[in-house]
Amino acid sequence: MAKILLVEDDQGLAEMVLEWLVCERHSIEHIKDGQEGLNYLQYGKYDLAILDWTLPNRTGLDICKEHRANGGTTPVIMLTAKGAETDKELGLDSGADDYLTKPFSVKELSARIRALLRRPQLTLPNTLQVKDLQLDTVKHTLTKNGESIQLLPKEFTLIEFFMRHPDEIFSSEALLQRIWHSDSEATPDAVRTCLKRLRKKIDGNLAENMSYIQTVPKLGYKMPTV
Repeated sequence: MAKILLVEDDQGLAEMVLEWLVCERHSIEHIKDGQEGLNYLQYGKYDLAILDWTLPNRTGLDICKEHRANGGTTPVIMLTAKGAETDKELGLDSGADDYLTKPFSVKELSARIRALLRRPQLTLPNTLQVKDLQLDTVKHTLTKNGESIQLLPKEFTLIEFFMRHPDEIFSSEALLQRIWHSDSEATPDAVRTCLKRLRKKIDGNLAENMSYIQTVPKLGYKMPTV
Protein backbone atom coordinates (compact mmCIF):
# COMPACT_ATOMS: atom_id res chain seq x y z
CA MET A 1 0.00 0.00 0.00
CA ALA A 2 1.32 3.44 -0.95
CA LYS A 3 0.39 6.93 0.17
CA ILE A 4 -0.45 8.85 -3.01
CA LEU A 5 -1.24 12.52 -3.65
CA LEU A 6 -3.69 13.08 -6.52
CA VAL A 7 -3.95 16.66 -7.81
CA GLU A 8 -6.76 16.69 -10.36
CA ASP A 9 -9.59 19.19 -10.86
CA ASP A 10 -11.72 16.98 -13.15
CA GLN A 11 -14.09 15.51 -10.58
CA GLY A 12 -15.27 12.65 -12.77
CA LEU A 13 -11.75 11.54 -13.62
CA ALA A 14 -10.61 11.96 -10.03
CA GLU A 15 -13.45 9.79 -8.72
CA MET A 16 -12.61 7.05 -11.22
CA VAL A 17 -8.91 7.08 -10.25
CA LEU A 18 -9.73 7.27 -6.54
CA GLU A 19 -12.13 4.32 -6.67
CA TRP A 20 -9.64 2.16 -8.52
CA LEU A 21 -6.60 2.99 -6.38
CA VAL A 22 -8.51 2.59 -3.12
CA CYS A 23 -9.56 -0.86 -4.32
CA GLU A 24 -5.86 -1.56 -4.79
CA ARG A 25 -5.43 -0.61 -1.11
CA HIS A 26 -3.58 2.65 -1.66
CA SER A 27 -4.12 5.66 0.63
CA ILE A 28 -5.13 8.67 -1.47
CA GLU A 29 -5.31 12.39 -0.76
CA HIS A 30 -7.19 14.29 -3.47
CA ILE A 31 -6.58 17.99 -4.10
CA LYS A 32 -8.26 20.05 -6.83
CA ASP A 33 -6.20 23.26 -6.68
CA GLY A 34 -2.64 23.61 -7.98
CA GLN A 35 -1.34 25.88 -5.23
CA GLU A 36 -2.86 23.69 -2.54
CA GLY A 37 -1.43 20.63 -4.26
CA LEU A 38 2.05 22.15 -4.16
CA ASN A 39 1.68 22.89 -0.45
CA TYR A 40 0.63 19.30 0.25
CA LEU A 41 3.51 17.92 -1.80
CA GLN A 42 6.07 20.21 -0.18
CA TYR A 43 5.01 19.65 3.43
CA GLY A 44 3.53 16.15 3.35
CA LYS A 45 5.22 12.81 2.86
CA TYR A 46 4.02 10.76 -0.10
CA ASP A 47 5.23 7.65 -1.88
CA LEU A 48 4.03 9.05 -5.21
CA ALA A 49 2.20 12.05 -6.68
CA ILE A 50 -0.18 12.14 -9.66
CA LEU A 51 -0.42 15.65 -11.12
CA ASP A 52 -2.78 16.94 -13.77
CA TRP A 53 -1.02 19.33 -16.14
CA THR A 54 -3.84 21.92 -16.24
CA LEU A 55 -4.98 23.07 -12.80
CA PRO A 56 -6.39 26.23 -11.20
CA ASN A 57 -3.80 28.61 -9.69
CA ARG A 58 -0.72 26.48 -10.48
CA THR A 59 -0.07 23.99 -13.27
CA GLY A 60 1.19 20.48 -12.68
CA LEU A 61 4.32 21.54 -14.57
CA ASP A 62 4.89 24.38 -12.08
CA ILE A 63 4.28 22.08 -9.12
CA CYS A 64 6.80 19.53 -10.35
CA LYS A 65 9.44 22.15 -11.18
CA GLU A 66 9.19 23.85 -7.80
CA HIS A 67 9.13 20.55 -5.92
CA ARG A 68 12.32 19.41 -7.67
CA ALA A 69 13.98 22.82 -7.22
CA ASN A 70 13.38 22.51 -3.48
CA GLY A 71 15.00 19.09 -3.36
CA GLY A 72 11.80 17.02 -3.50
CA THR A 73 12.29 13.41 -4.65
CA THR A 74 8.69 12.12 -4.62
CA PRO A 75 8.03 10.18 -7.87
CA VAL A 76 5.60 12.07 -10.13
CA ILE A 77 3.24 10.88 -12.84
CA MET A 78 1.94 13.70 -15.04
CA LEU A 79 -1.59 13.45 -16.46
CA THR A 80 -2.45 15.55 -19.50
CA ALA A 81 -4.51 15.80 -22.65
CA LYS A 82 -1.37 17.11 -24.41
CA GLY A 83 -0.11 14.23 -26.51
CA ALA A 84 2.55 15.85 -28.69
CA GLU A 85 6.11 14.58 -28.33
CA THR A 86 7.33 18.08 -27.44
CA ASP A 87 4.76 18.26 -24.62
CA LYS A 88 5.92 14.92 -23.27
CA GLU A 89 9.50 16.13 -23.39
CA LEU A 90 8.52 19.32 -21.54
CA GLY A 91 6.72 17.33 -18.85
CA LEU A 92 9.65 14.99 -18.28
CA ASP A 93 12.13 17.87 -18.31
CA SER A 94 10.12 19.51 -15.52
CA GLY A 95 11.08 16.59 -13.29
CA ALA A 96 8.18 14.19 -13.87
CA ASP A 97 9.09 10.50 -13.77
CA ASP A 98 6.33 9.35 -16.08
CA TYR A 99 3.68 10.79 -18.38
CA LEU A 100 0.17 9.52 -19.15
CA THR A 101 -1.99 11.01 -21.91
CA LYS A 102 -5.75 11.31 -21.42
CA PRO A 103 -7.88 9.32 -21.92
CA PHE A 104 -6.08 6.47 -20.22
CA SER A 105 -6.87 3.12 -18.65
CA VAL A 106 -6.81 2.94 -14.86
CA LYS A 107 -5.12 -0.44 -15.27
CA GLU A 108 -2.28 1.25 -17.16
CA LEU A 109 -2.05 3.92 -14.46
CA SER A 110 -1.78 1.15 -11.85
CA ALA A 111 1.01 -0.49 -13.83
CA ARG A 112 2.91 2.81 -14.06
CA ILE A 113 2.47 3.33 -10.31
CA ARG A 114 3.80 -0.15 -9.53
CA ALA A 115 6.80 0.43 -11.78
CA LEU A 116 7.71 3.71 -10.07
CA LEU A 117 7.22 2.28 -6.59
CA ARG A 118 9.64 -0.52 -7.43
CA ARG A 119 12.41 1.98 -8.16
CA PRO A 120 14.92 2.55 -5.39
CA GLN A 121 14.27 6.04 -4.08
CA LEU A 122 16.93 8.64 -3.45
CA THR A 123 16.59 9.82 0.13
CA LEU A 124 17.69 13.28 1.14
CA PRO A 125 18.73 14.00 4.71
CA ASN A 126 16.05 15.51 6.95
CA THR A 127 18.64 17.46 8.93
CA LEU A 128 21.11 19.84 7.28
CA GLN A 129 24.13 21.35 9.04
CA VAL A 130 26.35 24.22 7.87
CA LYS A 131 28.70 25.59 10.51
CA ASP A 132 26.52 26.20 13.60
CA LEU A 133 23.26 26.39 11.65
CA GLN A 134 21.03 23.30 11.77
CA LEU A 135 17.89 22.96 9.67
CA ASP A 136 15.24 20.29 10.15
CA THR A 137 13.22 19.84 6.95
CA VAL A 138 10.56 17.71 8.66
CA LYS A 139 9.86 19.98 11.63
CA HIS A 140 10.62 23.09 9.51
CA THR A 141 12.92 24.57 12.12
CA LEU A 142 16.24 26.39 11.96
CA THR A 143 18.55 26.70 14.95
CA LYS A 144 21.85 28.47 15.49
CA ASN A 145 23.94 27.06 18.32
CA GLY A 146 20.75 25.39 19.51
CA GLU A 147 18.69 28.60 19.56
CA SER A 148 15.60 28.74 17.34
CA ILE A 149 15.38 31.26 14.50
CA GLN A 150 11.91 32.12 13.21
CA LEU A 151 11.69 32.28 9.42
CA LEU A 152 9.02 33.17 6.89
CA PRO A 153 8.19 30.36 4.40
CA LYS A 154 10.23 31.86 1.54
CA GLU A 155 13.19 32.49 3.87
CA PHE A 156 13.07 28.87 4.97
CA THR A 157 12.95 27.65 1.37
CA LEU A 158 15.86 29.91 0.47
CA ILE A 159 18.17 28.84 3.28
CA GLU A 160 17.28 25.18 2.74
CA PHE A 161 18.27 25.59 -0.90
CA PHE A 162 21.64 27.12 0.05
CA MET A 163 22.26 24.45 2.68
CA ARG A 164 21.60 21.72 0.13
CA HIS A 165 24.05 23.40 -2.27
CA PRO A 166 26.94 24.57 -0.05
CA ASP A 167 29.83 26.44 -1.69
CA GLU A 168 27.88 26.77 -4.96
CA ILE A 169 27.33 30.21 -6.45
CA PHE A 170 23.86 31.30 -7.61
CA SER A 171 22.96 34.57 -9.32
CA SER A 172 19.81 36.49 -8.41
CA GLU A 173 18.28 35.26 -11.66
CA ALA A 174 19.13 31.63 -10.85
CA LEU A 175 17.59 31.95 -7.39
CA LEU A 176 14.55 33.65 -8.91
CA GLN A 177 14.10 30.69 -11.27
CA ARG A 178 14.67 28.05 -8.59
CA ILE A 179 12.76 29.60 -5.67
CA TRP A 180 10.38 32.17 -7.15
CA HIS A 181 9.84 30.83 -10.70
CA SER A 182 6.12 30.22 -10.17
CA ASP A 183 5.53 33.79 -8.95
CA SER A 184 4.99 35.92 -12.05
CA GLU A 185 5.41 39.16 -10.09
CA ALA A 186 8.75 38.25 -8.51
CA THR A 187 11.86 40.20 -9.55
CA PRO A 188 15.58 40.11 -8.67
CA ASP A 189 14.74 42.80 -6.10
CA ALA A 190 12.49 40.27 -4.32
CA VAL A 191 15.47 37.92 -4.09
CA ARG A 192 17.72 40.63 -2.66
CA THR A 193 15.06 41.73 -0.16
CA CYS A 194 14.50 38.18 1.06
CA LEU A 195 18.25 37.61 1.33
CA LYS A 196 18.63 40.81 3.35
CA ARG A 197 15.92 39.70 5.82
CA LEU A 198 17.39 36.22 6.07
CA ARG A 199 20.92 37.49 6.68
CA LYS A 200 19.70 39.81 9.40
CA LYS A 201 18.11 36.86 11.20
CA ILE A 202 21.00 34.40 10.91
CA ASP A 203 24.06 36.66 10.96
CA GLY A 204 23.42 38.63 14.11
CA ASN A 205 26.43 40.91 14.64
CA LEU A 206 28.65 39.25 12.05
CA ALA A 207 30.53 41.50 9.64
CA GLU A 208 29.26 41.42 6.05
CA ASN A 209 32.29 39.46 4.84
CA MET A 210 31.58 36.83 7.50
CA SER A 211 27.91 36.34 6.56
CA TYR A 212 26.56 32.80 6.31
CA ILE A 213 25.40 33.74 2.80
CA GLN A 214 28.12 35.73 1.09
CA THR A 215 28.00 37.97 -1.95
CA VAL A 216 30.35 36.95 -4.75
CA PRO A 217 30.97 40.13 -6.79
CA LYS A 218 29.47 40.05 -10.31
CA LEU A 219 28.44 36.39 -9.84
CA GLY A 220 25.85 36.07 -7.09
CA TYR A 221 25.65 34.43 -3.67
CA LYS A 222 26.94 31.33 -1.92
CA MET A 223 26.92 29.65 1.47
CA PRO A 224 30.54 28.77 2.29
CA THR A 225 31.25 25.84 4.55
CA VAL A 226 34.54 27.24 5.90
